[in-house]
Amino acid sequence: MFLDSPLWTQAMILIGEVTVLLILGMIFTSLCLILIMILSIQRGKVYFPRLTKTGMVLLEGMVRGLCKFFGFDDREFLQFSIRLQNTMNMKQFEKTPVEKRVIYLPQCLRSAECPAHLTPEGLVCRRCGRCDIGREIDSYEAMGYRVFIAPGSTLIKRMMKKYRPEAIIGVGCLMEIKEGLELCDRAGVVGVGVVTLKDGCVETLLDWGELRDIAVIGVPDSR
Repeated sequence: MFLDSPLWTQAMILIGEVTVLLILGMIFTSLCLILIMILSIQRGKVYFPRLTKTGMVLLEGMVRGLCKFFGFDDREFLQFSIRLQNTMNMKQFEKTPVEKRVIYLPQCLRSAECPAHLTPEGLVCRRCGRCDIGREIDSYEAMGYRVFIAPGSTLIKRMMKKYRPEAIIGVGCLMEIKEGLELCDRAGVVGVGVVTLKDGCVETLLDWGELRDIAVIGVPDSR
């Protein structure tokens, strides 16, 4: 029978050897990515961003598994993924005219006593002074940005279809930013993420200076 032939046996051995080599190669590559991630976090600079992003996309599951094995938590992995994506997108973001950019702020940044009402384009700030959103929105709109206070991803997708921005600054928790950047990638939009300092659904915190540092990139001094 063919299954008992030496040719079949040799083929199975070859397939087995190739499979083992592939697995070892994936493990080695994943370990290299983890090393790059550690160095990047320690030194505040992403090394080999294009190669690293490709590897992270192809081997994300294995990299996350090895990270847990070595004692890293998901938060550190997500932080690096967002930093990597921001680094990759920053040059294109800088070239995008501010009139074609939008900022999405999460509703959790507002005060628990916020009087704003929900509209088809998100919450409309009343500038009541109970939180920092009103003052910040005014400054970004003066630059030329369109700013939305989004209650969820459904509104973000709807506003993307309506206004077709070329670049987006998204604010949110780690998982929201990761998913938002992936959405931007699929839509062909330049995405940059800013992570809130505090997670939760009510009165979260944001480093407004970090958001401003990104927002002014590529904006003429006259703005």
